[in-house]
Amino acid sequence: MLSIGAKQPLINEEIHEKQVRVIGPDNEQMGIMSSEDALEKAIEADLDLVLIAPQGNPPVCRIMDYGKYRFEQAKKEKEARKNQKQSELKEVSMFLNIDVNDFNRKVSQAIKFLQNGDKVKVKIRFKRARELSHMNLGEDLMKRFMEAAGEYGSADKPSVLEGKNFTAVLVPKAAPSAKKSKPKQESKPEEKAE
Repeated sequence: MLSIGAKQPLINEEIHEKQVRVIGPDNEQMGIMSSEDALEKAIEADLDLVLIAPQGNPPVCRIMDYGKYRFEQAKKEKEARKNQKQSELKEVSMFLNIDVNDFNRKVSQAIKFLQNGDKVKVKIRFKRARELSHMNLGEDLMKRFMEAAGEYGSADKPSVLEGKNFTAVLVPKAAPSAKKSKPKQESKPEEKAE
């Protein structure tokens, strides 16, 4: 079942304005008239009178098939929700004394998540309290990780220490433009004219 937005415009007998500007079923201007006369015209056309701009001076009403309008609006909202990409927060965690191959695997995991458009929370866990006294090692590891994944993502905010975890959040970078994809030419040293 299609959901309808919570705020509904006033229709037919719900409109109590003295005068309204009326737009016909084929988008033609019908002029300014009382709301009773506009409702009569809508009933003659076997359609509804819908208040579409209550803040106007005078308020604007349209003669239309309201049921069909609501159905089309709900269909558009459903389509818009379906096309939205929900960004998830993925997590990559490692210990302070991580090996090179494990580090490279964690970086490639993070790059894969970033390429899918997800945010990545990088967490370095300190197992023992004495490891916390070597915060510089954790900061160095985080810098190495940020540099390795730097082509695909950037830090959302600075790294922080939360309990025994040193964390940072990477957000995906925008796709590279056509200008950046051109290969760089090596610059040749200029020859001096004699």
